[in-house]
Amino acid sequence: MIIAIDGPAAAGKGTLTRKLAKYYNLALLDTGLIYRAVGLKAVLNGDPSDSEIAIQAAKSLDLADLKIHGIRGELAAKSASLVAAIPAVRDVLLEFQREFAHNPPDGKLGSILDGRDIGTVVCPDAKIKLFITASLEVRTDRRYKELQERGEEAIRSAVLNDIKTRDERDIARALSPLKPAGDAKIIDSSDFNASEVFSLAQEFISSQMK
Repeated sequence: MIIAIDGPAAAGKGTLTRKLAKYYNLALLDTGLIYRAVGLKAVLNGDPSDSEIAIQAAKSLDLADLKIHGIRGELAAKSASLVAAIPAVRDVLLEFQREFAHNPPDGKLGSILDGRDIGTVVCPDAKIKLFITASLEVRTDRRYKELQERGEEAIRSAVLNDIKTRDERDIARALSPLKPAGDAKIIDSSDFNASEVFSLAQEFISSQMK
């Protein structure tokens, strides 16, 4: 089983992915982390915008790198944007993601990948594709609350602008833009909690497995 989950920032796809991975005993890959990991590895060797440094960092990527210190920090986010802009890096990481999807580690029954282009580019052959979205206001509130709960200082207007900027960049980019696959189930989570979204996703998955 391969489940592809896409959607914009703070739509709730990460929470859903973790719940589905546990329920179906699937290996989970948060594909956003692989770019952050490569970015941090590139920083250690110099300039992450240097294509040769970034490509070598991508080629040496290991699953253990997704747990390195600071991977969810600001430096990782900024360096991830730099390495992600290099086509050759994306090519290397595309193969990394596909290898994970088709050969899940730890004896899992399948894989579930969460990102921006899983159903359209990484795993277009996945039988189960979900696109999780929500209104900009709802996603802003969720991310703002998440930052507060982590003890980080946050200004709501800044959070909103950050999400808008990420949306515009993800949707407008020529390479692997954010968009639902033609055969994806679109779930707008604006008016649903995590448990309700999980139920909707589970219902769709069951219908696809018949």
